[in-house]
Amino acid sequence: MPTESGRPGGSGALAGSGARVGSARPAGWRVVAAVALGGGLGGTARYGVGLLVPGLVGTVVVNLVGCALIGVLMVLVPRPHPLARPFLGVGVLGGFTTFSAYALDAVRLGDWRAGAYLVLTVLCGLAATAGAAALTRRVAP
Repeated sequence: MPTESGRPGGSGALAGSGARVGSARPAGWRVVAAVALGGGLGGTARYGVGLLVPGLVGTVVVNLVGCALIGVLMVLVPRPHPLARPFLGVGVLGGFTTFSAYALDAVRLGDWRAGAYLVLTVLCGLAATAGAAALTRRVAP
């Protein structure tokens, strides 16, 4: 049977009423509210970090801390509540980290340092995510 995703037998099959069948996704308005609330909290936290650590260093700090926290989140929050990941992952961490400031910092650097900044930040972010996830698996019950 075709599904809305185009994959046979996928979890997003639609019932006659338009409701999702077999999907773990919560209803739309609750997800949007969770993301909005989390985004407000994450953005406020990023603003606070920016006051304490302004400029490029602050951007690096929020992005690397955000990468480490998503690694922890993916280990500790497998699916305890359907709104946990939208609130914490997309909302809080999405509001906390900043790709636009990362790009702007690279443009401002302008020379070979921009390339080094872009590459090193991504590599350090990957290492922070993988390292935090591995450490969390070791210490979490």
